[in-house]
Amino acid sequence: MRGGARKGAGRPRGAATKKTRAIADRESKKGITPLEVMLTAMREHAAKKNWDAAASFAKDAAPYMHAKLQAVQHSGPAGGPIPIDLTNLGHDDLQRLEALFGNLAGLAGDDAEADT
Repeated sequence: MRGGARKGAGRPRGAATKKTRAIADRESKKGITPLEVMLTAMREHAAKKNWDAAASFAKDAAPYMHAKLQAVQHSGPAGGPIPIDLTNLGHDDLQRLEALFGNLAGLAGDDAEADT
């Protein structure tokens, strides 16, 4: 197969082009960057207790400083619960889990009367 779109081909979304990267590197060497301007403005407004303006600058600067977390949904087969096999756990392991989550003996295949 030749031509057409291919999965994973091309520049990743959000990646800087060579020209954009060169401009950013050049300006960074000059000593002040847009991020530095935003952080300076944020600090000045915070010092004056002008929290709305400080928060506005903080909101703009945050993506440059903190990675955005992706929403991840964990599920088992066909979107159901994640199957957990407790049959190979020892007595001490089950005791620790039961202290955290409540009675798990029925899930592990143990009889509740076996511990008494």
